[in-house]
Amino acid sequence: MSKLGTLGARLYRGEVGYDFVGKRMIWYGISILITITAIVGLSVRGLNMGIEFSGGAVFSTPKTDVSTSAVQDTAEEASGGHHAIVQRLGNDTLRIQISDLDTKESVPVQEKIADRLGVDTDRVNTELVGPSWGEEIADKAWKGLAIFMVLVVIYLAIAFEWRMAVAALIALVHDLTITVGVYALVGFEVTPGTVIGLLTILGYSLYDTVVVFDGLKEASKDITKQNRYTYSEIANRSLNATLVRSINTTVVALLPVAGLLFIGGGALGAGMLNDISLALFVGLAAGAYSSIFIATPLVADLKERDPQMKALAKRVRAKRASLAAKADTAGADVPDDDPSAEDPEDDDVEDDRNAPAGVVGQRRQPASRNRGRGRPSGKRR
Repeated sequence: MSKLGTLGARLYRGEVGYDFVGKRMIWYGISILITITAIVGLSVRGLNMGIEFSGGAVFSTPKTDVSTSAVQDTAEEASGGHHAIVQRLGNDTLRIQISDLDTKESVPVQEKIADRLGVDTDRVNTELVGPSWGEEIADKAWKGLAIFMVLVVIYLAIAFEWRMAVAALIALVHDLTITVGVYALVGFEVTPGTVIGLLTILGYSLYDTVVVFDGLKEASKDITKQNRYTYSEIANRSLNATLVRSINTTVVALLPVAGLLFIGGGALGAGMLNDISLALFVGLAAGAYSSIFIATPLVADLKERDPQMKALAKRVRAKRASLAAKADTAGADVPDDDPSAEDPEDDDVEDDRNAPAGVVGQRRQPASRNRGRGRPSGKRR
């Protein structure tokens, strides 16, 4: 932990860092590939809609040691070939879901399941669900999502600027697309719990992005009054300064969600936990990725198109070329064994010449140029 804290402090001060913005085309390519995979999975496999959206019957059994596969075969045979989803809950009871069943069709299924378990028919509870309730939930969810998107864009445009609002919106759509695509590829059932999970990750997805944007807004204040760094370099410095914080908050949020997904949903067989926790897990991971690799580089791309930022980049390049030329000239004119060649101001020249490589480190303060002059030993007489 102490090493991580030290790394975070060094990243914040700009002593070390990684050129996230400079290598943005790599991240764009990775994101496009992941997004295409998610869309293809969604188009080919589609979403496994739960009975809340398609309508059907849910059967709940008492505690039993009969295997889920045996009960699934019995339910599908009794329903005339309808696909049955059987889940074993934590108290060893079973939950059987069969879509597109009406009241008349559910009676023989209930009887067959009771016979297979060796219990009375009335001990197998039957609940019929109509598709209208799920459609109403989905409709409200879409409306809520649309309103949320509009409010987010308006807020970010006012609090920051329109470029940041556009970048955050693209990152948010990116996260939702990946989450839905993973649902299609994994084959998890889409339930109201899934909708809740998807709506919940919207805030998490924006959290890291807003933190980085806030630091970038502060760092780029009066950026046109200097000629050392371009906007992309300032953005990269801000991103590195908040990198450890983003990683820490994401890991802390993912740990309990992973517990819900792999322990609560997997080991204990809690079905509703699977629906919520998978959406949260994928959404949190995608949100952390997009805030670092998508949102900030997109802002830098959009901002560098601004005429003022183009002029700034031109001035920065001109200054670095001038400093490089002066450094080369000074190195050629001064003999290697001349002590005056080790001028502390050369550190500043090196910093500005190397600035495009990514995060620029703190420069050492030059020592006084009059110190020790006229005194061979540098001591007071």
